Amino acid sequence: MSRILIADDHPLVRDALRSAVLYSCQAQEIHEAGCLDDAVSTLREKGELDLVLLDLNMPGMNGLTGLLALRSQFPAIPIAVVSAHEDRKVMLEAVRCGAAGFIPKSTPRDAIAGALRQILAGEVYLPPSVEEGEAAEDDETAEIARRLSTLTAQQLRVLEMLGTGKLNKEIAYELSITETTVKAHVSAILQKLKVYSRTQAVVFANRLQLEKARFGA
Repeated sequence: MSRILIADDHPLVRDALRSAVLYSCQAQEIHEAGCLDDAVSTLREKGELDLVLLDLNMPGMNGLTGLLALRSQFPAIPIAVVSAHEDRKVMLEAVRCGAAGFIPKSTPRDAIAGALRQILAGEVYLPPSVEEGEAAEDDETAEIARRLSTLTAQQLRVLEMLGTGKLNKEIAYELSITETTVKAHVSAILQKLKVYSRTQAVVFANRLQLEKARFGA
């Protein structure tokens, strides 16, 4: 019996996914969330769920940034992206950022059911057409995604703010933390991203902004 969270801001989509979940597996509990903050609150309240079905475009997500934040806070919970985006690069980057699978919303219910069973069994799901060409994907893209996936949720927020040109004191004010804590976060970010300056870190921050724009967030 599975405990599943459906996180999507469209009630009709949540209803469709609930139907697919009930069709594919015996769910003990099905919870719903309409934004990233609600998803985080539900996961903190309910504990270790078996699966999260996550929309990349709902409020608070900012594309892959929201996925990375959830992975850093709840590393043991599988997260399957269910999205209207069908770009192969987006699918691969989502998996490389820690998603347990990527299911396009256009996927027929029987195929969604099969994908959910595969993910709940501990496997990673990608549409067959994407899996066939995965080996040719750019190694640099994979490495960037891997480094970003090591950042905590707070470090991701600091990195995004670095990308907008904010000073340490401005970041400290917006996050309600001390400048010393901001400096510690920046040092950790540089170490995890394997870069040596704030300027180089901003390159990674700009990548997150590009992903945000791609998802229309």
